[in-house]
Amino acid sequence: MAERLFYLPLGGAGEIGMNAYVYGYGAPGKERLILVDLGVTFGDMDSSPGIDLIMPDVTWLEENRDRLEAIFITHGHEDHLGAIAHLWPRLGVPVYARKFTATLCRLKLEEVGLPADTVKIVEPRPHVVEKGPFSVQFLPVSHSIPESAGLIIDTPAGRILHTGDLKLDETPVVGDPFEPAKWQEIANEGQGIKVMVCDSTNVFTTHPGRSETVLAEPIRDWVIAQQNMVVATTFASNIARLRTLADAAIASGRKVCLLGRAMRRMVSVGLETGILTDFPETIGPDEATDLPRDKVMLIVTGSQGERRAASAQLSRGRYLGLSLKEGDSFLFSSKTIPGNERSVGRIMNALSELGVNVFDDKDGLYHVSGHANRPDIERIHDLMKPQIVVPMHGEHLHLREHVEIARSKGSIAEIVTNGTMLELTGDMPRVIDHVETGRLYLDGNTLIGAMDGIVRDRIRMALNGHALISVIVDEEDNVLPDAWVELMGLPAQTRGGDDLPRHVETELAEFLETANRKTVADDKKLDEAIRKITRQVCMEEIGKKPEVTVIISRLTAE
Repeated sequence: MAERLFYLPLGGAGEIGMNAYVYGYGAPGKERLILVDLGVTFGDMDSSPGIDLIMPDVTWLEENRDRLEAIFITHGHEDHLGAIAHLWPRLGVPVYARKFTATLCRLKLEEVGLPADTVKIVEPRPHVVEKGPFSVQFLPVSHSIPESAGLIIDTPAGRILHTGDLKLDETPVVGDPFEPAKWQEIANEGQGIKVMVCDSTNVFTTHPGRSETVLAEPIRDWVIAQQNMVVATTFASNIARLRTLADAAIASGRKVCLLGRAMRRMVSVGLETGILTDFPETIGPDEATDLPRDKVMLIVTGSQGERRAASAQLSRGRYLGLSLKEGDSFLFSSKTIPGNERSVGRIMNALSELGVNVFDDKDGLYHVSGHANRPDIERIHDLMKPQIVVPMHGEHLHLREHVEIARSKGSIAEIVTNGTMLELTGDMPRVIDHVETGRLYLDGNTLIGAMDGIVRDRIRMALNGHALISVIVDEEDNVLPDAWVELMGLPAQTRGGDDLPRHVETELAEFLETANRKTVADDKKLDEAIRKITRQVCMEEIGKKPEVTVIISRLTAE
């Protein structure tokens, strides 16, 4: 049987975040596999209350782990490597990444007692990692975190360019510049690019992307203009931005204090790996409290409204001995990720209530994106001239728009969402299978599946409240004519002003006094009847059908 090449996204296609992409080559059903990225997305109170992290369900990959050769991580953002410590034990293969990214991966594994040496540091192109039928090179790209990489994946069926997250920044503050001549060289090698799997995040942004260097002057001018304490937040992983902010602090005669574990870790790893050089000396919060307010700049975590991050803590009044006062200034040097608007808005409003002056990037002065905008995506297409284009890293609208761009450039393009297996062997891509994909939730310190029903039940309780009903049945299968009702998350009174739990107890007592012996003798039937009555009464009185738990205790003669 002829060998084939396929692409299978398990996460990141049809959504932004939770990236995990499988490539396979070989005889059907026996293909050797590699996985590109293993990331997370973050929970929210609307769709996943109480959940910190969400990651792709790798059940299909786990079932085929004997065919899996390796995991390749393109860069150090959480949506590309955040699941490594949670899911690597299920896969158990070597992990390859550039030095900065590899160091972050190793730290994650060490924290949970997993072997850090499973992560291999790889030099960029022209170094080649040979894994089964795949020859993989790390192609340096510019992004909002250092040492990001696209992957050049050579297979017997042709060359794949997996762009990873990228922008076309030829003068980044930190990290690799975009070098069009090198990309042109890659496109001209051999038979050229058969397949380009490409970032789609900013496909609707119509102006060309801007370099990180354009922010230095406006941020410096802003910091110098502030009269009291200055605080700035951005993505902790954006080391170039941290450098720009820190340099602005020094230019204004301020000391720099980093707040937040992720912020300190990124700077530490940057220094350790040589990515960051000449980063200004920082001070701790104790020293910061002793300095005049106009001599301090705090650079803090929490640009996306994370509840436990430093920004949120400061907005609530005090963090590590530091507090904000009227006349202080707070800058959000970041873009709010869709879905985080309310969380960020709450922090901004809380800061405003403290009298803090809040600044964001509405005028485009204090933030640039780490992703290629539409003109930049078009430029990549023009440089690489791929035969086939598969958009990734975007919601469905992004993928669809990117397909239209690719087709206008003369490429064959397909929308491929999570779970769709696309064969890339011939001249025309074709769907050959659909793999069931889902999500795994980190609930506290336990991984649960979407089909476990835990998150669904939590949402239902959040929407409808909960009723706990206790009844007692004696040895003769006679129900004692009483029920004990406890309500949670529901109003205490009926629409007539009566006590709601007592009202439910009265209705249940009437039922229990007249219930037939057959119902009383059967726990399941009794449970169903009590549940139905409780929900009906609550619906009539308060317009809610709560989740109901029934406890039936049976007394036996001694």
